Amino acid sequence: EPFEALTIDCPDEFVGAITQLMAARKGRMEEMTNHAAGWVRMDFVVPSRGLIGWRTDFLTETRGTGIGNAVFDGYRPWAGEIRARHTGSLVSDRSGTITPFALIQLADRGQFFVEPGQETYEGMVVGVNPRPEDLDINVTREKKLTNIRSSTADVIETQAKPIELDLERAMEFCAPDECVEVTPEVVRVRKVELDATARARSRARAKARG
Repeated sequence: EPFEALTIDCPDEFVGAITQLMAARKGRMEEMTNHAAGWVRMDFVVPSRGLIGWRTDFLTETRGTGIGNAVFDGYRPWAGEIRARHTGSLVSDRSGTITPFALIQLADRGQFFVEPGQETYEGMVVGVNPRPEDLDINVTREKKLTNIRSSTADVIETQAKPIELDLERAMEFCAPDECVEVTPEVVRVRKVELDATARARSRARAKARG
């Protein structure tokens, strides 16, 4: 498989975090050099597939201070499976328009890729479940209004900013039973099998086979 030579410059306080990040992506450190003023240069060899979605995590770990550049290094034996995710998916269980009320009520379930007003459909992945299993949720639920004041309460209440899902991040996030859907307007992740009942049957059959 193809490998890349990756050079990273970052403050030395992030060496441990970067080493763990690269190890999870089958990266091997070849050399590390200490520069003046507390900066470090690290040279890695890493499978090209290990760099899918890497930059977002890298900038997060280094708080935006790290610099990384990669060039093709050649072909080497397969490095093994790279487990990109230790989380599950939040999956829409029906079609409709996403509401502020639903997202606020479900805020403790995980982080979302979507915003109120967007359209969803059954089987569309709308967020990240911090637990390893998938969770089917209703993001179209509307609040029953009892007076004028309550109709604006959801708008006033603060909502967490959604995760921005670009093509690279979607490809990295995608689980084996998911696929990336790309249109001129949006990038989405969805289940290959949209029907929740059919997915449950498939999981049961896989579990029975051991």
